Amino acid sequence: MTTTTINITGMTCSHCVSAVTNELSDLPGVETVDVDLVNGGNSTATISFSVPLDVASIDEAVAEAGYTVVHDGA
Repeated sequence: MTTTTINITGMTCSHCVSAVTNELSDLPGVETVDVDLVNGGNSTATISFSVPLDVASIDEAVAEAGYTVVHDGA
């Protein structure tokens, strides 16, 4: 199993956490999702998966929930 952590901007409440968790959990091969809400800054999501995930799929799932992945250097 592989694990990655992403930064997410725009999340402010537990509903945000649920929305992101649900969208990421629906991706094929995702085993677990742990979203950490950080007030006033970028929140994080740690995703464990059993098949390769591409960045576009992760970005799209987070966008579907209404938020944005923050990439290094962006």
